[in-house]
Amino acid sequence: MTRRDALRNLMAWAAASPLLRAQREIPYTPERMPLAAELANVMEFEPVCKARLTKQNYDFIAGGVDDEWTLRRNREAFHWIILRPRMLVDVSKLDLSVELFGMRSSMPILVSPTGGHQMAHPDGELATARGAGALGAIMAVSTNSSYPLEKIAEAALGPLWFQLYAGPDLDGTRERVERAVATGCKVVCFTVDTPYNSHRERLLRNRTTQAAPQYMLPTADSPAGRSRRRAPETPPAPPPYGLTPRFTGQLTWNFVKELNSYAKVPVLIKGILTPEDAKRAVDHGAAGVIVSNHGGRYLGAAPSTIEMLPSIVDAVGGKIPILIDGGFRRGTDVLKALAIGAKAVMVGRPPLWGLGAFGQPGVQRVLELLQTELALAMGLSGCPNLASIDKSLVAFARATP
Repeated sequence: MTRRDALRNLMAWAAASPLLRAQREIPYTPERMPLAAELANVMEFEPVCKARLTKQNYDFIAGGVDDEWTLRRNREAFHWIILRPRMLVDVSKLDLSVELFGMRSSMPILVSPTGGHQMAHPDGELATARGAGALGAIMAVSTNSSYPLEKIAEAALGPLWFQLYAGPDLDGTRERVERAVATGCKVVCFTVDTPYNSHRERLLRNRTTQAAPQYMLPTADSPAGRSRRRAPETPPAPPPYGLTPRFTGQLTWNFVKELNSYAKVPVLIKGILTPEDAKRAVDHGAAGVIVSNHGGRYLGAAPSTIEMLPSIVDAVGGKIPILIDGGFRRGTDVLKALAIGAKAVMVGRPPLWGLGAFGQPGVQRVLELLQTELALAMGLSGCPNLASIDKSLVAFARATP
């Protein structure tokens, strides 16, 4: 063997070694792009997406607040939970379907609301809605969507929910909700964790700003535009301490009752991170809560969602369904949340990775991988359906709050 042969063999061994950190992100280039079917898990869609987007668009999707500590913790916290499989259970017929607020979904995995899908692909939310609907999965549409809600509804192949940013005009807020319901959205997810723009250092370095809310304002000749719009009585005071207000910071829990009075569909509170707030949501008439830290994009040093889930489940006591998002990348992640007490899991970035990498087929493939992984994890754990999943399936390697 020559020295060159020995070097070639060494490099081949190193390239295949799982010890290398480079194995975690394949440096795809436009000259070397895989097919969607070649990718083995959800995480492998991210580098393909990254290679196909501008740096500014990728950073907007991928980035978190400050030094992204919460973003990392969302993933790390899953390592603190282990599965305790049960054997000799008949799992020959698996059923992943779930009923949520009167509608049936093929799986307990939903597309979480994220804004600006056109940053990932020209077809934006139209492609995401088709990809999710092809699997019978529910998609929540953001207030900050790239396309009008009506166009997304026309493209959708499955159920849609609507994510609401309230304010600053409360009349306009009501119009957005009524418009969403009229379009066919079956649930309103009221996001409560965004009173100010957060300090996203990737965006600051790129000298870009956070996406401005589109607010789904009615046209001037629409009934809502003629009947309810009114100018503010006084201009708003400038915010203190150099902060940038994003949505109305003066809203309180009383607004949930007001929202319920005209929404006419179930209202979920998105952004709950403590058992105290979960109890308030129940007391103020919320139909459900979504445990969320906004993908690690707003409050720095916030806890991961999965570590807060046990205490929130205990606080709610089964009175309303609990959903959760934040760092879910594997079917085993989903199974852990279901075992702790979540009714369903929402995923935000993974569908965007699929969208940016391959368009609609990428969205569908990402959700298929999660669905398949969840089915396999359930089968190997002795859980033939969602009703058979309970807390005995998990153990905590690290204490949770």
